[in-house]
Amino acid sequence: MHSERRTQASKLLSAVARKMQNPRLATLAVRVRLDAFVRVKKAIDDMVSQLLKEKEDEIKHKDFCVSEFNKNELETEKKERQKSDLTAKSEDLQMTIKQLSEAIDALKAEVAEMQVQMKRAGEDREKENKEFQMTVADQRATQKLLTAALNILKGFYSKKAKAAFVQTQEPAGPPPPPGFEAYKKNAAAGGVMGMIQQIINDAKAMEAETIRSEEDAQKAYEDFVKDTNNSIGEKSKDIANKSENKAKAEADLVETKESLEATMLELEQLGNTKAELHSSCDFVMKNFEIRQTARDEEIEALKQAKAILSGAKFEAFLQGA
Repeated sequence: MHSERRTQASKLLSAVARKMQNPRLATLAVRVRLDAFVRVKKAIDDMVSQLLKEKEDEIKHKDFCVSEFNKNELETEKKERQKSDLTAKSEDLQMTIKQLSEAIDALKAEVAEMQVQMKRAGEDREKENKEFQMTVADQRATQKLLTAALNILKGFYSKKAKAAFVQTQEPAGPPPPPGFEAYKKNAAAGGVMGMIQQIINDAKAMEAETIRSEEDAQKAYEDFVKDTNNSIGEKSKDIANKSENKAKAEADLVETKESLEATMLELEQLGNTKAELHSSCDFVMKNFEIRQTARDEEIEALKQAKAILSGAKFEAFLQGA
C-alpha cells in the first residue's frame, strides 16, 4: 500500500510535469519515490506555499503594471497637452515680440521724421522771416524815398503855381519876345505825382500784406510745432508702453521656453519609464492567464499528490516505528 501510493503520486506528478513541461514537478515526482513521506509532504507544502506566493506576487505585479501604464499614459497625455499649449504660447509670444519690435521701429522712424520736418520747418521759417524783414525794409525804404520825392515835387510845383499866379495879376516888364511863351504849369506834373503817390500806396499795401502773411506764416509754424511736439509726445509714450510690453513678452518667452524644455524632459523621462515598464511588464501581462492557470494546475497536482500520500500516513508511521 505504501509503495502503491508513492507510485500513484509519482505518476500523477510526472504526468502533470510532462504536460506543463515543469522540471520542478518532475524532480518532485522522483523525490516522492525516494524521500521519506515527511520530507516529501513538507516539500509539497513548501512548493504550494511558494506557488501561492508567486501567484500573489504576479497578481500584484500585473496590477502594478496596469496602474503604472495607466498613470504613465495619463501623465503623458497631460504633458503632451502642456507641451502643445506651451508651444502655441511660445509662438504667440514670438509673434507678439516681432509685431511690437516692428511697431516700435516704425514709431521711432516716425518720431525721427517729425523731428527732421520740424527742424526743416524752423529753418524755412527763419529764411521766410529774413525775406519778410528785407521785403518790409525795401517797401518802407521805397515809401520813404518816394514820399521825399513827392514832397519835393509838391513844394516845387506849389512855388511855381504861386509865381504864375502873380504873373497873371501883375505883368512884369514887357511881353516876352517872339519865340518865347509865358511860363505855364507843367500839365504832366499832376500825373507824375499821382503815379508816385500810387506807388507809395502800393508799397504800403504790400507792406501790410507782407506783415499779415508773416503773421499767418508764424502762426502756422507755431501750430505746426505744437502739433508735432504733441504727436511726438504721444508716439514716445506709445514707444514706452510697447517697449514695456515687449520686455514683459520677452520675459514670458524665456519662462515659457524653460517650461517647454522641462516638459520635453519630463516627456522623455515618461517615455523611458514606459519602455522600462514594457520591459518589466509585457511578458507578465501577455502570459498572465497562462501562467496563473499553469500555477493553479501545478498547485492542484501537488494537492492531489499530497492527498494520495496522506492516505498512507498511518502505515508510514508504523514502518517508522
